[in-house]
Amino acid sequence: MPERRTVALVTLGCARNEVDSEELAGRLEADGWQLVEAAEDADVAVVNTCGFVEAAKKDSVDALLEANDLKGHGKTQAVVAVGCMAERYGKELAEALPEADGVLGFDDYSDISTRLNTILSGGSVEAHTPRDRRKLLPISPAERQEAGSDVALPGHAPVDLPDGLAPASGPRAPLRRRLGTNPVASVKLASGCDRRCSFCAIPSFRGSFISRRPSDVLGETRWLAEQGVKEVMLVSENNTSYGKDLGDIRLLETLLPELAAVDGIERVRVSYLQPAEMRPGLIDVLTSTEKVAPYFDLSFQHSAPGVLRAMRRFGDTDRFLELLDTIRTKAPQAGVRSNFIVGFPGESESDVDELERFLTGARLDAIGVFGYSDEEGTEAATYDQKLDQDVVDERLARISRLAEELTSQRADDRLGETVEVLVESVDDEDGAIGRAAHQAPETDGQIRFTGATGGDDLQVGRMVVAKVVGTEGVDLVAEYSEILGDSPRIPAEEARR
Repeated sequence: MPERRTVALVTLGCARNEVDSEELAGRLEADGWQLVEAAEDADVAVVNTCGFVEAAKKDSVDALLEANDLKGHGKTQAVVAVGCMAERYGKELAEALPEADGVLGFDDYSDISTRLNTILSGGSVEAHTPRDRRKLLPISPAERQEAGSDVALPGHAPVDLPDGLAPASGPRAPLRRRLGTNPVASVKLASGCDRRCSFCAIPSFRGSFISRRPSDVLGETRWLAEQGVKEVMLVSENNTSYGKDLGDIRLLETLLPELAAVDGIERVRVSYLQPAEMRPGLIDVLTSTEKVAPYFDLSFQHSAPGVLRAMRRFGDTDRFLELLDTIRTKAPQAGVRSNFIVGFPGESESDVDELERFLTGARLDAIGVFGYSDEEGTEAATYDQKLDQDVVDERLARISRLAEELTSQRADDRLGETVEVLVESVDDEDGAIGRAAHQAPETDGQIRFTGATGGDDLQVGRMVVAKVVGTEGVDLVAEYSEILGDSPRIPAEEARR
């Protein structure tokens, strides 16, 4: 019997890319490939690239070059680019980066095994010519579901696949193979985006918004629970739009309690929320449903009205503060994070002052700040009134300093809170590390348990009750109290002692 060919998937970028990589892994494993963790141990290294901003694109190129350096020094024979950067640039990337043995777009995913076998056998796979993927689906959301079956939608593999195609790991197995053992996993709600933010190119290469059916989201969540996952994070380009193409814009409010009721799941988290699309009913579900984290990843981007309009977005400082007040009235412990762009074309000093006013009043748990730079193919790249780079850099440093100060203060506000913590790692050097409901993976800080508490009860994947006793910047230090299953969950009004 011939030796199975091996493949390693190297993933860059966001949680959506991680889901796409696990779907690719599922396809390859179902077709007989052996998955390995390290690129140097694989016949072919598949790099799932990010194409969002210049820094992410540079990281993707660096990862491809690093994998290419392995060729001739070990087992690695080929390096292949997939993902957003490969989709966005296609032939242009292939010509600019001859070190990549293949540049595959989303349309290649369904036949990824054949493409890789061709490359390993010395053949070539022609890189695609990029196109605006928004034009592949009808303008009307209501007409997209049927049309979507003919369009490549990474991360949308259905559940209950035919025998021989789905991984043999459960009756509801999706076309997905986990690439790690973390007790947290992302689940795609949708792909694409219908918004036309002037600084963002994502809709052009991810396409128009299309939801996954609730039955597939539920089935995949059940399968993940069977794999030992305790927290699922719902991801898409815009979760507040979920269901609009299925005829029910309030579908997320119905789906969340069903996901929270899945046996084995201890926490459901929703990311990527648009402030302008937040609904009272969605706020109610997010702040009152057991096992649904009162967590709000709100894409504010700025708060000065003039800048927001130039960004093709809505809102202002006072509206945003009212939204946050509504959330915290219902759930005082709710976690809120956001990202902001400074130095946008036409941004004035008074606009920056307005942003500072919002940040000071918002009490956000985590803040990402980015300096504006032109992104090709976007409306903002054509704007006049571009700011000098030194002005952008100064404002970036200024707002970043403020953000660091404010998030540290917000962490201090949580001293004395009783929190539910999912333990994610335990080792001799760092002890036990986990996250509370207000902390999303990788972006929002973490909780470190004091060395003298918890003992054998602090195990990876276990949900425990703890009390916050210290801070380390945005990170918290906590004392273990008990395993969550030993007592009822903490009511929001009793969370602070």
